[in-house]
Amino acid sequence: MKILLVEDSATIRYAMCAYIENAGHETIVAESGEQALQIIDTTPVDMVIMDVEMPGLDGFETTKLIREWLGDHWIPIIFVTGKSEASSLEEGISAGGDDYLIKPVNQVILNAKISAMERITEMRNQLAKLNEELTILSQRDDLTQLYNRRTFEQKAADLWDYATRHKTPFTIILLDIDHFKLYNDCYGHPAGDKCIQEVARALLSSLNRSADLAARYGGEEFIAVLPDTHEEGAKHVCETIRSAVEALEIRHRDSSVSKCVTVSIGATVVNYTTGTDLIFQIDQADRALYCAKRAGRNQAIIREFNPYSKVLVVDENEESLESSCQILRGHCSVIPLSHSEDCANFAEEYYPDLILLDIKPDSNHQQICQKLKNNDKTRSIPVILMCESGIEELKRFGQQVHANGCITKPFEANQLIAKVNQFLNLN
Repeated sequence: MKILLVEDSATIRYAMCAYIENAGHETIVAESGEQALQIIDTTPVDMVIMDVEMPGLDGFETTKLIREWLGDHWIPIIFVTGKSEASSLEEGISAGGDDYLIKPVNQVILNAKISAMERITEMRNQLAKLNEELTILSQRDDLTQLYNRRTFEQKAADLWDYATRHKTPFTIILLDIDHFKLYNDCYGHPAGDKCIQEVARALLSSLNRSADLAARYGGEEFIAVLPDTHEEGAKHVCETIRSAVEALEIRHRDSSVSKCVTVSIGATVVNYTTGTDLIFQIDQADRALYCAKRAGRNQAIIREFNPYSKVLVVDENEESLESSCQILRGHCSVIPLSHSEDCANFAEEYYPDLILLDIKPDSNHQQICQKLKNNDKTRSIPVILMCESGIEELKRFGQQVHANGCITKPFEANQLIAKVNQFLNLN
């Protein structure tokens, strides 16, 4: 062991060094608490033997600072003191010490205490290793050894936050084994488990960067995220995965797609995370996967999210405004506005792709719509009117002001998204 001896007395230092080295350990010497801290800062040690009574920083103060500096990293610290009072022992343990030696130090007792601390250190190291292994096991799927879904969600959230901070692209890939139920029914569950394992290995072998993350998402479904990956990179990886699975040549006689096991893949690429979130983008990858299945399977469909689709939502009712914005968040960038008289100015400044305008037919909203249509910068922006009036009355008003669409309140989330989707490709 490498033992740091902190002792201001030259005579005691000489004797203690001899004892420690005779026991087969290496000694590093510090003549003061301040010097001990400098050594701890630059040199890893396995144990500290600390004199309590020293000028400047005493042993208790030095120990407290060492514990703060090392944090979760534990090394044994044995105090050496001429005091034998119980209060001194209590103070030392409170300061972070682990054992006591009373001066004059006996070599046999010193060796015994070093051996005891050595055993404790070894046990702590073994326990830390076991805890680390248990942590790894708790993060992994038993069958495939990929990350499980819970761990994936934690790690993917961290990667998403990084992409948000650094404004980098982000790709999410979902894949599903084609006709896996038929495979299980035909070949049995043990063969099904082996098939899942082989596909997991093919997926993992297709991801070449340490930052890429793959997990078993459930059943025969897998998920991967590729940080800092644009659409071309996503296409390449998706095709690599698809080809790697097909190259396994796992026979699947009941598949309508191929004689061998294949996968369908859905992916979404986010160039910037502004205006969306991770959960919504996973859902978009799932929708792309569904499209890949409907299109015939054994293929990849990739969607690119456009965060620059901006919708100006104008509603003087704060509660209604927040409700509409909440529905649209994650689908596009939302600009909320509670003062309708500012609508034309906001539209000219931000130039949104669409305006949702809550109106009251007997108010000044007709002038607002006319102002939008008379301005060369805003006349091409589609306007959807929202109102609690009947649909026929709303349509008549919409025709008068040349609005592009109408929707009556209250509306369901899917109704609003469908109406907005007539003018924006929200997928």
